[in-house]
Amino acid sequence: MAELRVSGYAANAVGQPLEPFEYRSPELGEKDVRVSITHCGVCHTDIHAIDNYYGIVDFPFVPGHEIVGYVSSVGPAVSELKIGDRVGIGWQGRSCRQCEWCLQGEEQLCVDIVPSGTWVPYGGFSSSVVVDGRFAYPVPSAMPSQVAAVLMCAGVTVYSPLRMYGTGSTQRIAVVGVGGLGHLAIQFAHALGCEVTAISSSPGKKEQALAYGADDFIDMNDQASLGELDFRFDLLMCTASGVVSWEALLMTLKKKGRLVLLGFPDVSLNSTDLVAHELSITGSFLGNRATMREMLMFAQDHGIEPEIELMPMSRVNDAIQRVRQNKARYRIVLVNDEPDAGVWTG
Repeated sequence: MAELRVSGYAANAVGQPLEPFEYRSPELGEKDVRVSITHCGVCHTDIHAIDNYYGIVDFPFVPGHEIVGYVSSVGPAVSELKIGDRVGIGWQGRSCRQCEWCLQGEEQLCVDIVPSGTWVPYGGFSSSVVVDGRFAYPVPSAMPSQVAAVLMCAGVTVYSPLRMYGTGSTQRIAVVGVGGLGHLAIQFAHALGCEVTAISSSPGKKEQALAYGADDFIDMNDQASLGELDFRFDLLMCTASGVVSWEALLMTLKKKGRLVLLGFPDVSLNSTDLVAHELSITGSFLGNRATMREMLMFAQDHGIEPEIELMPMSRVNDAIQRVRQNKARYRIVLVNDEPDAGVWTG
């Protein structure tokens, strides 16, 4: 019996470099689509997973969840997509469809979120991937594929909390960290009409932050300047992952202000101001399907684009190393030289 073989790159053990890897493509379920991958971004989450930071990864492991490609086959119950459609796929490739959160349209909070990842069983550093067709999103026709790839994860990660907590010209927002997430958060917040301040421990990023739409820039290491911002911001978005002066940052929030954590920073703080000022700390994980579609159109309409380095998929280990060393400016997208849906054998 013929089977579809897919080529990709896998880590065979925790923290190991990726090696060429071939596997049998999963069979399509009724609502599934198979997507021939042309582009796939390299996200810090991929590296965390290679290192099994979350303790949820099985090896061999094929990373990759910022995917753009073309639908190559569809399940019998798929009606909204057809073969040849260009689509984007993010971290989530399916859901249980039955828990309270899925029934409310908040599938990103699915109680079975771990097996819902696009990289289960294998991810986007490969020639094709299979996901539930509801999580494959048509890409705006004028949007470059490499741009859409990054937006599938980094874009929705910052857009979702901004839409929920931070829209409107009366909102003063600070974005902590001008990196892969932060430079997009600044662009989205600016386009949403907010007053935006960038806070970074890298003063050399000031001109870039201002060019992305920040109204002001503060060096996080300058405690005097940071102290002048007491009670200024309605919303504080932390995209940084290094050492953060939490107490000083909390003081920049207005009373009843909100700190949103993106990514997985280490948090250690004195709870006094948190309680006395009635502050909130909120995590934000991805976004639902409606938010994903809205984000793509909003980015297209407002010209929001990440800074991207393109590299061939064959240099995946070089790309991972650049991200590990914080040398990427600001996102790396891998390009398949000869994208296909795999090779039929048998």
